[in-house]
Amino acid sequence: FMTTKKLTFRQKILVAGTLFGMFFGAGNLIFPPFVGYQAGSVSLPAFLGMVLTAVCFPVLGVVAVAKVGGTDRLCSKIHPSFAIVFTILVYLCIGPMLAIPRTASTSYSMFAFLTARFDGMTLVGIPMDWVLRAAFSLVFFIGAYHLAKRPARFKDILGKWMTPVLLLMIVVMFVAGLFCLKDVPAAPQEAYASGAFMKGFVEGYNTMDTLAAIVFGIVIALNVQACGVTERKAVARSIMKAGVIAGVFLFTVYGLLAWLGARGSAVLAQAADGTAVLSGLCLQFFGPVGALLLAAIFFVACFNVCTGLLSSCAAFFHEKFPRFSFIRWLQAFAVASFLVSILGLELILKISVPVLTLLYPVAIAIIVINLLPFAWAQKPVVHRAVTVLAFAVSIWSMF
Repeated sequence: FMTTKKLTFRQKILVAGTLFGMFFGAGNLIFPPFVGYQAGSVSLPAFLGMVLTAVCFPVLGVVAVAKVGGTDRLCSKIHPSFAIVFTILVYLCIGPMLAIPRTASTSYSMFAFLTARFDGMTLVGIPMDWVLRAAFSLVFFIGAYHLAKRPARFKDILGKWMTPVLLLMIVVMFVAGLFCLKDVPAAPQEAYASGAFMKGFVEGYNTMDTLAAIVFGIVIALNVQACGVTERKAVARSIMKAGVIAGVFLFTVYGLLAWLGARGSAVLAQAADGTAVLSGLCLQFFGPVGALLLAAIFFVACFNVCTGLLSSCAAFFHEKFPRFSFIRWLQAFAVASFLVSILGLELILKISVPVLTLLYPVAIAIIVINLLPFAWAQKPVVHRAVTVLAFAVSIWSMF
């Protein structure tokens, strides 16, 4: 029995908040303030460029997946084998190979003010930093695994509790900035002195949200269905609306963080990345307590994303390879992500750059071609040509 019931306004906000929480991880915290910091007085065009790749394309990705009825169907007109291989690659990269381990590694790195005292120490010959990182990751993934076992309840946990807590902490930081940051932004750094819009556009890739948008469709559909909406078209419409609302949330929060970075350019010297920008500002606003606030913000954001990615990957692989249950896939991805995470954040980021450079333009091209409303755009030959061209651009940009 199918019902055409629609989501209530409250349910729409809950589902959108869940999607926002699944999107908003470490990269989303780091890159907007750093774009604002480097762009300084030209932060507005740089921010608008970043919005295209960090907000618009992820929202379009959610809409495209909802429209065609599944992640692998985005590529179905190219070739069945390509569809399954490309989709598996996206899930592995946004899952246990890169993005999921990065959530634990980034969270751990934000507690350096507590772990620094153990530098140089060993435990039975093993460096204490490695022991502490492994212990942190183990607890992190055990917690994420237990929450990810019930993806239909994400709206009740992420939407009702975790996302509001995250937003509240960011708003507290922004309000402090309104009172403390009175100087006008500094002149833009060399990278943004000319072509600030395009520089911001490229920087938006680093959030990885366009790839994440492709994989989150399954979990968001489960949450919509848990609200009583089961008819396929009604589910698709609900996902699209949730994606747009989540996009508004992302735009607003990115704007707050970019503003903080732009204003911070006048008072912070030589910040190497977005983490240094936020750390420096929190230290100015709140003193030593600021480090704890920032670590809490990163932990909540990373934990939300980790949970969503674990559940999405397990749901997809269970659907494609049902010989193993959802729980078995979830356990496998949690263990694999834990093992990769203890390699350390620096190595993970070093691996991720060439992989993202290869996959990202292709993902954007596939999303856009599926959303074009023209009859010619739905022909398989057009999909294949666009994909080959996107791969050529990806390979060219790697050299």
